[in-house]
Amino acid sequence: MYHKSKKSTLLRLTVILLMIGLVVCPFGSVVSAQDEYARFPTEERSAESMVFDLALLRPLGIVGIVFGTGAFVLSLPFSALGRNINEAFERLMADPARYTFKRPLGDF
Repeated sequence: MYHKSKKSTLLRLTVILLMIGLVVCPFGSVVSAQDEYARFPTEERSAESMVFDLALLRPLGIVGIVFGTGAFVLSLPFSALGRNINEAFERLMADPARYTFKRPLGDF
């Protein structure tokens, strides 16, 4: 009978976490670009832009929050060593949350 050792279980967990981290990395550039909308004056928003925002961008924002939270948890030991936990929190969790829930509908 085959029994998994603790070492192989730990190795599998490490590989899975590494894969998740590699998938989440591209979201960092999107998060840093999200503050750009605040620099420009808002134009009158159309119904089409509001529907597009509600149907596509808000759900993607929620996905970004989930992945950002995962990336924050994975980066926490490194952020603690670099003493930038607050900055990592802002970029990986707070910015996507603000983009998803605080901006006006149709303003992207």
